Amino acid sequence: MALDSKQSNNYVLLAGRSNLVLAKKVASFLKKELFNPVSVFSDGEIRIKVPENVRRRHVFIIQPTCPPVNDSLMELVFMIDAARRSSADEITAVIPYFGYSRQDRKEMPRVPISASVVASILENAGVNRIVTLDIHSEQQQGFIKGPWDNLYGSYSLIPEIKKRNLKNLVIAAPDKGGMTRATGYARLLGVNEIALVYKERDIAVNNTSNALAMIGNVEGKNILLVDDMIDTGGTVIHAAEYLKKSGAKKVIICATHGLFSGSAPAKFEKSTVDEVIITDTVPLNSEMKKNKRITVVSVADLLASAIERIESGESLSRKLIL
Repeated sequence: MALDSKQSNNYVLLAGRSNLVLAKKVASFLKKELFNPVSVFSDGEIRIKVPENVRRRHVFIIQPTCPPVNDSLMELVFMIDAARRSSADEITAVIPYFGYSRQDRKEMPRVPISASVVASILENAGVNRIVTLDIHSEQQQGFIKGPWDNLYGSYSLIPEIKKRNLKNLVIAAPDKGGMTRATGYARLLGVNEIALVYKERDIAVNNTSNALAMIGNVEGKNILLVDDMIDTGGTVIHAAEYLKKSGAKKVIICATHGLFSGSAPAKFEKSTVDEVIITDTVPLNSEMKKNKRITVVSVADLLASAIERIESGESLSRKLIL
C-alpha cells in the first residue's frame, strides 16, 4: 500500500499491550516509530510514561479493548489522559475492537448501557476522535460529541474471499440483524442470492441462541456466512449446521472480530464448518491457532490508511468505507 505523499509527519503513534503485533504492522505501513508507554507496578497497577514529546502534536493511540477487556480499557484511558496532560494538540483513539459494544441498549430492566458509559469515560479522559472497525451498532457513533469514524472489515476481507473463486455462492446472515451486512457483502462480491437463518435468543441467559428456520435456497450452494464477531461461536455454528442440514455444499464463516471465548475452540473443532475467515483486530488465542480451518487477514493497511487520511484531512468514506 502506497501512502499519500501529502501526509503530515508530525503525529505520534502510541499502543498499549492488547494487540502490539497489529499496532507494529500499522506503524510499519506508516513508516513511523511506535511507542508503547505501558508498564505495570509490582502491585499490578498500570503505569503510563509517554517516552516522546507530544506537545502540540496529534497522538494516535492504537488499542483494541479486547480480552482482558477491563485491563485493555484502563490502559487506553490512562494513555489518553497522559497525552492530554502532556499538551497533545489532538488525540485519536484507534480501537479496532470496541469492548462492551454489544451492551448498547437496555434490552431488559435494571441494566446499564455499558457501551455509552465506556464512550463517556474515553471522552472525559480527553479523546477527540474515535476510530473503530465494525462497531456492533452504528448508533454508538452518537455516544460522544466528537467524530467517531467506523470502518468495515469487508475492506480487507473481500479480497481474501475473492481468492477462493467460489461458484454458486450465497451470502447468509446468522440472524435478522445481520441482513444489512449480508446485503453489503453480496453487493461487493456481485452475488444475487441471500439467505437468512432466524434465531431465538434468550436474553436472560448469556451467550445462548437457537437456530429456528431459514429464508432462501441453499441446496447445493457454497455459503458465505457473515457476522461482525465470533464470541463463544454459538450463533454462527448453529446457523452453519442448519445451513449444512438444509443442503449447503460448503459453509465458510467470515467475521471481523474473532474472540473465540469459552468453549469456542472445542465447538469449532467439532463443527462441520469448512473455513473461518477473520481479521487480526483481536489476537488469536493459542487453541484457535491450532485449528487449520482458520484464516487470519490483517487490517493493518486499512488502519494505516485511515490514520494517514485523518492526519492529512482527506476523506475516509471515499476510499475506505465499502
